Order: sequence, then structure tokens, then C-alpha cells
Amino acid sequence: MAKRLLVTYALWALGGPVGLHHVYLGRDSHALLWMLTLGGFGVGWLWEFWQLPGWVARANDAREPQPRGPEPPALSPVRFFGQVLVGIYFGLVALIGLSSLAGFYLLALPLAVGLGVHVVSSVGDQTADLRSTLVAAFLTSPVLYGRALAILPISLTASVTAQRCRRYKPCRSTRETLRARLYRLGLAYLAFTAPLACCAFCHTAATARYVADAVGTGLAWLRFFPTLEQLLLLPYRAWRLLAEGAGFAAGSFQEWEKVYEFVQSFQSERQQLAYQVLGLRDGAPVEEIHKSYRELVKLWHPDHNRHRAEEAERRFIEVQAAYETLMQPRKAKPA
Repeated sequence: MAKRLLVTYALWALGGPVGLHHVYLGRDSHALLWMLTLGGFGVGWLWEFWQLPGWVARANDAREPQPRGPEPPALSPVRFFGQVLVGIYFGLVALIGLSSLAGFYLLALPLAVGLGVHVVSSVGDQTADLRSTLVAAFLTSPVLYGRALAILPISLTASVTAQRCRRYKPCRSTRETLRARLYRLGLAYLAFTAPLACCAFCHTAATARYVADAVGTGLAWLRFFPTLEQLLLLPYRAWRLLAEGAGFAAGSFQEWEKVYEFVQSFQSERQQLAYQVLGLRDGAPVEEIHKSYRELVKLWHPDHNRHRAEEAERRFIEVQAAYETLMQPRKAKPA
């Protein structure tokens, strides 16, 4: 059945951030990417406005696709940037939903980042070698082991590998039914959201802490890349200028400020609690933090408190978490 441009634009306007127009045009990889990132974080969805006519014409082309030559697709900086960004995004989502798993930083984290990179690699008429992308991600995972910052080198390495292994998709002689396509997309979406839903309902406080950590880590990364920060803020600033002309930007900007203040206050409360656990005053210097941490670790080590093993283990974990909370912002600051 021929695809109509008017229907495509209507689906783009009504359900574009979840990829309805891509499902309509048979672009399932692109639809999945939009479902998991809400339209490429809003930027990709708006950018597609000018590309819809070409996609509709391509979907209506009844000719058999011609086999591609051995030459790989042209290198795309936009695709590479998207691979890195979505890889980081998948890593942060895994950090929120799966970080309690044993071996998370060696298994679950590189798998999530590699899959995020591969989803971007498979958009359109090209793809990449999934095995090579995942191998690169797993080999890079020991870098900064146990740190949220490990997501960045894993995503960069996997994206470079995916670009080097890029190729055109093979031609398919038959097309799947809509039911089969929606079933596959639903399974992929469920696999992505199920860990987050489980964390949100079963471990609400821990999920809030992980979300705050993820946002804080992202803000720390942006301090290293001021140009990237300005680029990512361009869509928001453009939207704000348009909204101010319509007279409703003030309330939206206040809501944005409330979210930012909530994250900052949440992290501030965590730091105050960490100082209390270590028995220090707020703003204590690094030397006092190290000294108190070493003393409390020796005091509450489970091997030294076999007569009160449960309490010692709980206190030992609290001391470790408090120390990590106070030291992580210092490690994220540029030298």
C-alpha cells in the first residue's frame, strides 16, 4: 500500500517522539531508537521535518533494491555523534536499573552501551557488525572500573568500532507483517524499560539516588566539553525564544529551574548525610575525609566484628557509600 505524505506528517506531529511515522514507513530501527530516546531527545524529531518527503518517496519505490557494492557507506559525523550520545544514554539507564547486579561494570554496562551504539548504527539503510561493537565495549569496560565515568570511554570505543565496521543492510526479498514488527518492537521496548520499572516500584529511594547521580555525572561531563554543552542547549534555547513569543515560556522555565534545584538539593542532602556518617563537619577537607574513612573502615570491617556481623556489614557499607559520595565530585573536577 502506498504511503501518503500527509499521513506521515500527521503521525510525525502526533506521535513523532515515539516513532509512529517510522513504523508507518517501515523504518523499524529508527522507530525503536525514537521510542527509547523520545525522538532523539527531541532534537532528532524536529530535524526530521525536512526529510519526510524523501523517506515517503523511498518507501513508495516499488523497484527491487539494487545490491550494493563492497564499498562501505560514507562516514557520517552526525551518526557517530549519535552513537556516542545514545551509548552514554543506554549506559546511564543501565546504571539506574541494573547497577545492583554482580559484575555490572564488566557485563551489564558494556552490553547496554554496545547495544545503544548498535541501535544508532542500524538506522536507515546501513548497519554495523554487532559482535565487533560488543567486543570493543567489553574490552574497554575495565577502564575506570566501578566509576560512572567508565561509560564515556566504552561508548567512544564502541562507536569508533561501529564506524569502522559499517556496511549496507542486505536486501530483503519479503517484508514482515505489521503484527510481527510491532511484536519485535514491543519486546525490545520492554527489555529496555522493565529494569527501570522494577527499580522505580521496588526500590524508589535507590532509584531517585541513581537518577540524581546520573544527572550529576552528566553535568560533570559537560564541564569538560563547554562547546558540547552549548550545542545541546541550542534546541532548548530556540524553543524558549519561540515560547516567549507565544507568552507561556515563563512557567516552563520555572519548572526547569525546579527540576534543577531538586537535583542539587538531593545531592546536597546526600553530602550532608555522608559527612554525618563519617563523623565530620560539613565542608571538611580531603585529608580529614581520608583519615576518618580509614579509621571507620578498620573499626567496622566484618572480619573484626564477627560477634555483630550484620551491624558491622551495614555500617561498613554506609562508610563506603559516604566516602564515595564525598570523593566523586572532587574526582570529576578538572585539574
